Amino acid sequence: MADLLLELFGEEIPARMQARAADDLKRLVTASLKAAELPIEAAEAYVTPRRLILHITGLPLAQPDVREEKRGPKVDAPEKAIEGFLRGNGVTRAQCEERELPKGKFLFAVIERQGRPTAEVLAEFLPTAFADLPWPKSMRWGAGTIRWVRPLHSIIALLDGAVVPLSFAGIDSGDTTKGHRFHAPEAFAVKDFADYQEKLAAAKVLIDAAERRRRIAEGAAQLAQEAGLRLVADDGLVAEIAGLVEWPVPVLGNFDRRFLDVPAEVLVTTMKVNQKYLSLRDGDGKLAPNFITVANLEAQDGGRQIIAGNEYVLTARLADAEFFWTQDKKKTLESRLPALDEMVFHAKLGSLGQKIIRLENLSAALAQFVPGANGETARRAAHLCKADLVSDMVYEFPEVQGVMGRYYALNDGEGEDVAQAIMQHYSPAGPSDDCPTAPTAVCVALADKLDILVGFWAIDEKPTGSRDPFALRRAALGVIRMVLENELRLPLKEAFALALDGYQFEEGDDDSLLDFFADRLKVHLREQGVRHDLVQAVFALGGEDDLVRLIARVNALDSFLGSEDGANLLVAYRRAANILRIEEKKDGVAHDGAVDARLLQQDQETALAQALAQAVEKIDGALSGEDFAGAMAAMAGLRQPVDQFFDAVTVNANDSALRGNRLRLLSQIRGTLHKVADFSEIEG
Repeated sequence: MADLLLELFGEEIPARMQARAADDLKRLVTASLKAAELPIEAAEAYVTPRRLILHITGLPLAQPDVREEKRGPKVDAPEKAIEGFLRGNGVTRAQCEERELPKGKFLFAVIERQGRPTAEVLAEFLPTAFADLPWPKSMRWGAGTIRWVRPLHSIIALLDGAVVPLSFAGIDSGDTTKGHRFHAPEAFAVKDFADYQEKLAAAKVLIDAAERRRRIAEGAAQLAQEAGLRLVADDGLVAEIAGLVEWPVPVLGNFDRRFLDVPAEVLVTTMKVNQKYLSLRDGDGKLAPNFITVANLEAQDGGRQIIAGNEYVLTARLADAEFFWTQDKKKTLESRLPALDEMVFHAKLGSLGQKIIRLENLSAALAQFVPGANGETARRAAHLCKADLVSDMVYEFPEVQGVMGRYYALNDGEGEDVAQAIMQHYSPAGPSDDCPTAPTAVCVALADKLDILVGFWAIDEKPTGSRDPFALRRAALGVIRMVLENELRLPLKEAFALALDGYQFEEGDDDSLLDFFADRLKVHLREQGVRHDLVQAVFALGGEDDLVRLIARVNALDSFLGSEDGANLLVAYRRAANILRIEEKKDGVAHDGAVDARLLQQDQETALAQALAQAVEKIDGALSGEDFAGAMAAMAGLRQPVDQFFDAVTVNANDSALRGNRLRLLSQIRGTLHKVADFSEIEG
């Protein structure tokens, strides 16, 4: 068995494209090997800013030999039929065997194909695999016609230590590469993956992105500790930096303390987005006037020039932020509102100024469903919630929208609850983001998301497949989380209607939107270990749009089905439902009328009818009081009479009147259980 080493070496690949490119290279090459009947033991892809690497182990040196037999026409078949068979299989008559079968003597083509050397197969498909890498953006260079993410310099293709001869983008494969751009720019040869990895490490290149991330995180944490500071954790930024360097060397820098008067969120964003710096906090948890940058080399002066250069650049960046902060505070949020009339929210949904009017009314209306909320306070917060979008700071740093609105609101003398609502009304922005809990913030955040959902639903811009350009799935999940985590008794259909009132549309598609919420709720609950079929069983009853009540019902149903009574009653329900389905199809009518007490002949029939009547009364009473555990307990009382009925009573009696009455009794079992949930939706 042999190993394959591939390296595509060139100019810097953008960090955001690296991980996907490594996975795509692995996928394309392994798929081609499988199609060529070349099995492998393992495949591992690596990526650095300047190279894509693939290491495959356990490759055979050649394809397997193939012997294939194909039966053709009879030996005395028309000549044209025989010629077609021979031509189609690439054989002559002499290469065929004649075999006697029960239906006569037939021609058999025996095709033996010797497996090709693996190196030959690789040389054939690897250039295609390289060309098929789906880069988000690509380019051409020189006189070539190949498009790739960046210009290539060299290609390593080694199978069992020998070069696989191929050419791509005008470059012939070989066994040489280069190390670090500055520390080891000279070319050197390698013989296998172990040799390659060892020599690159000696040449100041770490090919494993995970190892680069570890070095950055540990080195930065150590620098912070030595300075008596604490690193602000940011795994995403560390991963991005690891895609910018081949030999990471963290260094600590400083900036002028005067910039600490600028909101900390702005400073952190500036350092992260523009400079890829890690931020630090002091012992009190406040932002420190320090940063950590990651050099791509080991400087002879210990990094002093690198630090000085980065401090110079950062000072200019922070001076801009300081200027924006100073200038923005000179204007109130209220004075910025007219500019929102000039900003288009969506061509079919109007301007941001029009959206603000909708949010004001909707936030105030939703306050009735949020304990502790004041409608006029919610209206005020909604009135100002988008004003910071036209500030200089947010124009320069869109990442701090909402955050700056809070600072400017407090600067204008607005109350803390209004300022907090302005900051949090975009939340939750994702599954890991915290939900607003303050009443005013909840009102405005709900209004913002409901306005988006109802509006785009009304113009039929719904998510399709993986396409969701307006992040409507995220908006629905945000509403669901706010309702559940704050235990809001918010009827969704009424909320949809309130949101639609802000538009000029005649009507919306509430049922479709409620179905969309049901799907998002199933996904959300499944991630928390809740069975999606139970959610569907409750939703299937129709009319349930109170998510808190729905979840209470689902939890009670889950607990009930986990009991012996619940499990057995589910089996009995299915038996009754199956009999009804078969007999109703046969009869062409639904057996859903009232049971005739005069036709109840056996004690078990009478007992079941009485138990159902009592259960219905108890279930209705429990459901009206939202006592779902009580409703389940009433259903549990049906287990014994239902079991005894099926043990002793023949449903399909010869007497048609008796049979119909018993089928109606089964229909009552189904109808009674459906008061709690549609048991036909329950799996298992």
